Amino acid sequence: MTSEQVKPQAQEAGDDARSRKDGAAPPRPADRPSSNPPKTPRRPAVEEVADVAGRLAVLLSAGVPPAAAWEYLAEPTPQRSADAVTERVIRTAARAARRGGDVPSAIASAADGLTRIRRGARRAATTEVRQAWRGLAAAIQVATGSGAPLAEALRQLAGALRDLGQAERDRSTALAGPRATARTVLALPVVGILFGAGLGFDTLHVLFGTPAGLGCLAVGAALMLAARAWNGSLLRRASSARPLAGLSVDLIAMAMAGGGSIVGARARVADACARFGLEPPLEETIAPVLSLAERAGVGTADLLSAEAEQQRRDARAIAQAASAALAVRLMAPLAVCVLPAFMVLSVVPLVMSILSSTIRGI
Repeated sequence: MTSEQVKPQAQEAGDDARSRKDGAAPPRPADRPSSNPPKTPRRPAVEEVADVAGRLAVLLSAGVPPAAAWEYLAEPTPQRSADAVTERVIRTAARAARRGGDVPSAIASAADGLTRIRRGARRAATTEVRQAWRGLAAAIQVATGSGAPLAEALRQLAGALRDLGQAERDRSTALAGPRATARTVLALPVVGILFGAGLGFDTLHVLFGTPAGLGCLAVGAALMLAARAWNGSLLRRASSARPLAGLSVDLIAMAMAGGGSIVGARARVADACARFGLEPPLEETIAPVLSLAERAGVGTADLLSAEAEQQRRDARAIAQAASAALAVRLMAPLAVCVLPAFMVLSVVPLVMSILSSTIRGI
């Protein structure tokens, strides 16, 4: 390094030292990341399972034995999010693989204990997590039993689960507006009561201190409870979707990748679906695909995979249509329950308070 290059560096170091000596804080870089990063939304459960399946596929493709692959996944790493459900299932599967046990059964049994892990989770979310892990267990059983390449089967499953996870993200985004609308609408009667009290009228005394007010309070509370239950029912109906759409068809394609017959593949998949409580493949879905493959002389597995993708697209379109219709359907509880409750809890006590003060003034 030349003397001309050393001098500017020494001058900069001296300036920093003088700044610290004088008590001045060192300059902060403009691009320093914020200490409060934005909160990331909750990942869909199927994406957690997709990550595990994808990692397993990579390890198995590299020649790692299945037992060792599960052991690698069970090792704690700072890069992986510490999800209690995922950690529990991976540890249980690794223990079963190390002992030479039944890994699909271990995954299913670990998934069945999710209610003890997610005590505060919604029942629908817990069911979705359980179904996703059971889908992984079924895929491992079908691929192992049919002699299909396990790595390729897991890679195919990971792609399918990521498609389902994206569909769930789209559904949650579409439902965010109607959910906020439902919560806002339910607060209207309370706002009306506070507005009347803020204007100087004794609406709270009328509601809680007079027989007519107590009657209004009972009727309004009943209407609000009915509106809340109605809104919840509409939201649950719009949120409900097939958690593993197309998985059973994908399982048949996996089973046929092992070189077996279509009859044997269907029997193997039906057994796996019955064992792990999954939706079995429907005859009206499989029969047209098999007929087309026989007439055209093409591979049945590729057509089945295309059919599974179509089922996932259909499920996403149905969920989006239900989310769009929800905004209109929420008007029904608003008109039938919330607005009458607003009148009973806010307007009627306000009128009664005005009449009472007028009569006392006379």
